[in-house]
Amino acid sequence: MRRGFTILLPLLLALPATAQEALGDGFGLETEVGSGTASYYGRELAGNRTANGERFDPDALTAAHRTLPFGSRVRVTNLTNGQSVVVRINDRGPFGRGRVIDVSHAAAREIGMHRSGIARVSMTLIGEEEGE
Repeated sequence: MRRGFTILLPLLLALPATAQEALGDGFGLETEVGSGTASYYGRELAGNRTANGERFDPDALTAAHRTLPFGSRVRVTNLTNGQSVVVRINDRGPFGRGRVIDVSHAAAREIGMHRSGIARVSMTLIGEEEGE
């Protein structure tokens, strides 16, 4: 499964903008990238450097993923309540066992997981339209 995904993803992202517009919902091409348990970064990490070199801002809509390229935009949907948020990947992780993505505190609030600390989520990679 992963091998097929790593081969297909670059091909899908290379589609012309007209094809992306036909497939998307205003964000361009969308590709399901998996589901699992999400957690979030605590405010105590504010100001620390992320893997791409920027400073972590708990109020920004950002996330850590093990393999997605930096700058990727991912729609994270809480499977319990249906709430979703679009985050930008700027860090590597999560390193907690069984986790698939770490989101910022702001993103956790947006999808209603800031009290529990974890949630079952689905993730969709969002291709950008021309001019963004």
